[in-house]
Parts: sequence; C-alpha cells; structure tokens
Amino acid sequence: MARVAAPPYDVVSRSEAAAYAVGNPFSFLHVSRSEIDFPPETDPHDPKVYAKARSNLDQFMRDGPLIQESSPSLYLYQLTMDGRTQIGVVGCVHVDDYANDVIKKHEKTRQDKEDDRTTHLLALNAHAEPVFLTHQSTPFLSQHNAKVTSDAALYDFVSPDGVRQQVWRIRDEGSYVDFFRRTEVGYVADGHHRSASAWRAAERLRAANPKHTGNEEYNWFLAVLFPAGQLRILPYNRVVKDLGSLTPEQFLARLAQAGTLTPAASPAPESPGSFGVFVVGKWYRLTLDPGSIDRRDPIGSLDASLLHERVLAPILGLGDARTDSRIDFVGGIRGTEELERRVGGGAAAVAFAMYPVTVQQLMSVADAGQIMPPKSTWFEPKLKSGLFVHTLG
Repeated sequence: MARVAAPPYDVVSRSEAAAYAVGNPFSFLHVSRSEIDFPPETDPHDPKVYAKARSNLDQFMRDGPLIQESSPSLYLYQLTMDGRTQIGVVGCVHVDDYANDVIKKHEKTRQDKEDDRTTHLLALNAHAEPVFLTHQSTPFLSQHNAKVTSDAALYDFVSPDGVRQQVWRIRDEGSYVDFFRRTEVGYVADGHHRSASAWRAAERLRAANPKHTGNEEYNWFLAVLFPAGQLRILPYNRVVKDLGSLTPEQFLARLAQAGTLTPAASPAPESPGSFGVFVVGKWYRLTLDPGSIDRRDPIGSLDASLLHERVLAPILGLGDARTDSRIDFVGGIRGTEELERRVGGGAAAVAFAMYPVTVQQLMSVADAGQIMPPKSTWFEPKLKSGLFVHTLG
C-alpha cells in the first residue's frame, strides 16, 4: 500500500501529481488525477480523463493492489507526524446527515469543483477519497481504540512526507456503530467539495432508480472521523500580487493606521489578532487593538475576516477573496519561507503570515450555521488517498 498511497487530489497541481507518480503505475493519483496519463495540454475535465480514471480503478481492483472486502468493514486509521498522533474511524456516513446538517459545514463550495468531483464520482461509481470529519472527543473511543491497536496493523509504513500511516480492521464493529448513532453532530474538517459531490451524486442516482429503497451504497459516502482534541490546524497564509497604487512606504504608513506596526523578530504571529507582514524584504508585525475585536462574533473575530476588512479591502482594494485574482493562498505546511520566496521572486508584492484557526472556532462557526472566509484552515497531516475506496456496487 505504500506505493498506492498518494496526496489528496486537491493539494497537488497537475505537474506535482505527475512528478509524484512518475515511475509508479500503482500511485492512486492515476485515479484521483488521471489527467497525468495524458499530455499536459489535455483539459482535465475532458470526458476521456474521467473514463481513464475509471479504467485505472478497475485495473487496480482487477490486478491489484486494491482488495475488495467480502463484507462491510470499519477500520482505524492512525497518522503520526512530528511526534503527534491522531487516530480516526474509517467508515461510511449518510448523505442525508450531510443534507440535514447533522454533519455540519463551515466552508462555501465552488460550483466548478463540485461539478468536477461529482462527474469523477459517477464515472468511477465509487468514492475515491474519504472526507475528513471531526466530532467532540470522548474517553469511549480511546479505550476501544487501544484494544484494536494492540493487534498487529494491516498496514504500517512511512509515506514520503515522513508521516507514519497505520491501519487496523475493527472487529467489534457494533460498539463503534452504536457510539456514532449516539453522537449528535459531526463536522466537515476537510473535504467540503467531496461531501457536496457525494450528496449530488446520490440525488442523481436516486432519481434514476425507480426501485430506490434507501439501502443502496450511493446513500453513504466514505469518511474518517477524528476526535477534535487530536487535530492540528496550520495557518493558511495569504499573498497579494501588487500594492495597488501604493508605494511600499505608503502601504506601511496605511498599515500603521490599522494597528500597531513594528519590525518583527520572527515571521509567524504568536497570538490571534496579529499578522506577520513581509514586504520589500523585511518582516513586520501588525497587531490589532484587542478592544476593537468582538470575540462573540464567530465570523467577524476570525483573523482572516479581520485582515480582509481592515487591510486587504480598504488598503489594497481587494474584492471578494474567493474570486479576486490578485490574492493567493499558501498552506502552512509550506512555511513562511514560501512567502519570502514568492515576494522575493516577484510573484507577489506582500505576504501575510496568519495565526491558525482553532478547532473550537471551526465548530462555533458551523454551529452558528455560518461560513468561514475562504482558505481559513489547513489540516495536517493530510489523509492519504488510495488506502480506502467505497464502491457503489
């Protein structure tokens, strides 16, 4: 399975996916990003690309390395990175729970990405990658997980990114099923587009099935459910291509009016309400007045919201962060060195190092039925693709 396991489809570019899979016909990227099997100029949404994904998945199941279980199963999936461990339950959750907000969301999905994953799902007739869900922590799972992990793991390897991947089959499935039946809500941590696509595909398959009963596999989608207390969120940093009509000196003067601006000894902010700012080769710290932040507002108190409302929009003239081409987002796993590289190389004029969102903030936003600003959370480690696939029949 070490050769099959691959990064999720949405964290690598086409060129990165192709480089990752080169010389490895078993990489799951041949399923999740099957455009890598075509010339670089091929449209990734061409029907032949989706057909190739299905062909590759069929081959993986026919000739190996994927194994079809003879009966429904649950698993434990443990990831260990930098000495930190998180362990989740792998199984399927119901699309109606997603639709009815038993599984709560915090992110607004994009139509084009939903369309892509829905088409991909229907072409495969399978959920190719699990959704990353979280729930409130409880001692129950810790006790039961300890029993399961006392046995030898089905899979145990270290992926190229240095994360140890371990999988166990759960024998006492009933206890876990009963536990999650009693769990009132879950939260989408990562995988909003996959969740939405699972719902859309189920709706389409229901409508096409005159004998629909509700027991069909398309009513369920693949997920890994982790206790909230184990999760790690990294910052999702921002870069802006230009300073608009401002000179660097004018930009810094405007920043000083938005908060306290000082030279920074280190790039990353140490607390909410402050930002690292890299411009003309130097790091600065912008700290907002704590009294000006309403911490009771789950959206307005987020650093991403504060940065946009007080800096990006009024000073740099940015519009909607979801659509404005002047802004880009850099996952925290790439470090602040990537911010310096982009500004130093001319791809951006200014970079902002963010303080990470907490899991509790994520839950508060979802509980309030609201949506976070785009690119607010970067979970690490990422779930590997290819370890689990849910076929629809």
